[in-house]
Amino acid sequence: MSIKIAIVGVGKIVRDQHLPSIAKNADYQLIAAASRNGTVEGIDNFKSIEAMLEAVPDIEAVSLCMPPQFRYEAARTALEAGKHVFLEKPPGATLSEVADLEALAASKGLSLFASWHSRYAPGVEAAKAFLDGTKINNVQVIWKEDVRHWHPNQDWIWAAGGLGVFDPGINALSIVTHILPNPLFITAATLEFPENRDAPISAAITFTDANKLPVTADFDWRQTGHQSWDIIAETDAGMMVLAEGGAKLSIDGKLVHDEPEQEYPALYARFAEIINAGQSDVDLAPLRHVADAFMLGRRKFVDAFID
Repeated sequence: MSIKIAIVGVGKIVRDQHLPSIAKNADYQLIAAASRNGTVEGIDNFKSIEAMLEAVPDIEAVSLCMPPQFRYEAARTALEAGKHVFLEKPPGATLSEVADLEALAASKGLSLFASWHSRYAPGVEAAKAFLDGTKINNVQVIWKEDVRHWHPNQDWIWAAGGLGVFDPGINALSIVTHILPNPLFITAATLEFPENRDAPISAAITFTDANKLPVTADFDWRQTGHQSWDIIAETDAGMMVLAEGGAKLSIDGKLVHDEPEQEYPALYARFAEIINAGQSDVDLAPLRHVADAFMLGRRKFVDAFID
């Protein structure tokens, strides 16, 4: 029997990824949507999650795709109403919010899914398998893109809780925390803030693990031209390059893994899996690293940024 699901927050990512993924998955039936500005054709639409849940009691699960600053209240409303919850990344504006949601879901026997779509990129599992079989000498993360292209006129990303450059950077962190064999911790960070914004436009971070593995990450939102989403590892078995956000894997310059992107279909398959198993999937390691960068990082202010 299909899971009756609703979408909350109808924007570009919903139209590009969520709706097609739900439509192609026989485990789901999309029956409603709630959004201040967007609508979805062919189903009931509402202006708020509260109005939607009251009018459509048959909803079994909700996918929350609004900015992270507003996600906690919506998630709590859904869980209190007895609905399973899918959280777009990042799962919340703070660690404490998500921990509270996880506890609430557990108390009600509901599934909570903190989704990390980049972990489901085609080359990620192959990269993890390669690194598991060799000694890693160092790792570089280079994640640079043009915010004007990817987030035009989206003020929420520059506000407190919007994460700034960590909105894309957390995708890299979600991959790194999955493919490396040992947990990392931050040793230093420098965050650059535009003078007219509350969130950083760039971040330079150094990490290590219990075995003193050197790891660096360079996140920047001012990249023009080619966009860089690469994780490079020097190992005893050769240089590994996981490129294009995890889509392509090369070893010593030889392309060994390149498959079509299926990140969001895989996320919805996982959500159905945990609902049917009566489980939750809430890994906060990527968001924890962002919090640590803000806690430990040295702040620098740069010229005002104009969208």
